[in-house]
Amino acid sequence: MTKLAVIYYSSTGTNYKLAQWAKEGAEAAGAEVKLLRVAETAPQEAINENPAWAKHLEETKDIPIATNDDLEWADGFIFSVPTRFGNVPAQVKSFLDATGGLWFSGKLVNKVVSAMSSAQNSHGGQEATILNLYTTMFHWGAIVAQPGYSDPSVFGAGGNPYGTSVTVDQDGNMQEDVEDAVKHQAKRTVDIAQRINQ
Repeated sequence: MTKLAVIYYSSTGTNYKLAQWAKEGAEAAGAEVKLLRVAETAPQEAINENPAWAKHLEETKDIPIATNDDLEWADGFIFSVPTRFGNVPAQVKSFLDATGGLWFSGKLVNKVVSAMSSAQNSHGGQEATILNLYTTMFHWGAIVAQPGYSDPSVFGAGGNPYGTSVTVDQDGNMQEDVEDAVKHQAKRTVDIAQRINQ
């Protein structure tokens, strides 16, 4: 059975929801899936200033935090992260920076990876965030399983070939219908991981 780690960072819940859909899609494709969150490293004062952030963190406190052991366990990964100035959040960068030992020992080579993102406007850096995440994966020697235009659901979700992305309004509502695209991307990631690990 293909092992997939769905790893997300979310301050108010959008990427958590994307990760949940990815988990459902991957399980429907026959994978064993771990849903994991990147550890929150923001100061508590900053979190407390945003009630939605504090609420989401409390609601998801029981979801396991991703570790290097999870990366070593998995055949593939799906990352779901919000954009921060066209890049990944500092919390995610810190997580990635701690993978040096796995990278050095070649334990991330040929792992399959795919990524998703969100922002508060349609040109807010989602594509750049996904591509910046993939840059790390290239250094790992991982194999990127981008959705491309491999299914009509990609077009229905806005047509991002690098990975599903969504626009979120000020109230946290997704502006595009991306559930089918996320599940397709997850199934495609599992399919490619299965082919590589045969």
